[in-house]
Amino acid sequence: MRGYLGIDVGSVSTNVVIIDDTGQQVLKSLYIRTNGQPIRAVQQGMKMVIHDIRDDIEILGVGTTGSARNLTGIMVGADVVKNEITAHAVAAAHIVPNAQTILEIGGQDSKIIILRNGIAVDFAMNTVCAAGTGSFLDQQASRLNIPIEEFGQLAMKAKTSVRIAGRCGVFAESDMVHKQQMGYNLEDIIAGLCEALVRNYLNNVGKGKEILEPIVFQGGVAANQGIKQAFERALDRQIIIPKHFDVMGAIGAALLAKQSVAVGKTKFKGFNIVELNYRASSMECKGCPNICEVINIHVENQLLARWGDRCGKWETSA
Repeated sequence: MRGYLGIDVGSVSTNVVIIDDTGQQVLKSLYIRTNGQPIRAVQQGMKMVIHDIRDDIEILGVGTTGSARNLTGIMVGADVVKNEITAHAVAAAHIVPNAQTILEIGGQDSKIIILRNGIAVDFAMNTVCAAGTGSFLDQQASRLNIPIEEFGQLAMKAKTSVRIAGRCGVFAESDMVHKQQMGYNLEDIIAGLCEALVRNYLNNVGKGKEILEPIVFQGGVAANQGIKQAFERALDRQIIIPKHFDVMGAIGAALLAKQSVAVGKTKFKGFNIVELNYRASSMECKGCPNICEVINIHVENQLLARWGDRCGKWETSA
């Protein structure tokens, strides 16, 4: 088999995908926790992938995305490194060709992408407050002693959702406690929390955006049927959840690699990177008032790359 590798490394999850050489089929997908250690997560993800298909696949190109895309690109030898907006837009437009709106909610941030004729023309992100993200749902599920996998199904059983103040994570939690003390059913409270998250998303991230169908919902939170139902109620429109909703960024990175790499020209370093010892460090450059934080990447105690400075002084010295 021949295929393209896509890696999406975020603050919460690391996703690895291999698509076939036509770009139509996902041969392998993997979703694991980053746990604050992107280097280890990438190596673990690659090790898990090669355990299944190493002898059967030729990698024709590699793309990376996510908050640790530069680090990952250096590690694996990426042919293309793109931001999450581009990667998610490319994946959604490929899987739902006429998609016009992408709702994406991850662990630490949420975003909306407006597509017209397959091109991203506008977007917005929320990276400030956790009230509209998956980590907030995780926190509340833990507090209620409910597995997060069951959260959405409980919300679907609600008879009447309870209105929860959702503009702030702290206020939402205190309001939930108050509603519990008043004797509301757990299912109704969870449904109210889902509606609060959606309300927060639409009022902050989606404010001023023209949300047209088809609407694609992706990111880890798309697994929560309660959130999907809340979006459909709020927008009065159908929401499409792709089969591989949780790894769409990685799929987009793989598709971008397919678009940009000529046959036989990949920079991919091979799966043996899982055996190498990578280490990241940083330093402050005091050469000017910017005081840039410069990131150093070492492999086997040798400097591999540097980035982070605005003027390029250190990038060129690696």
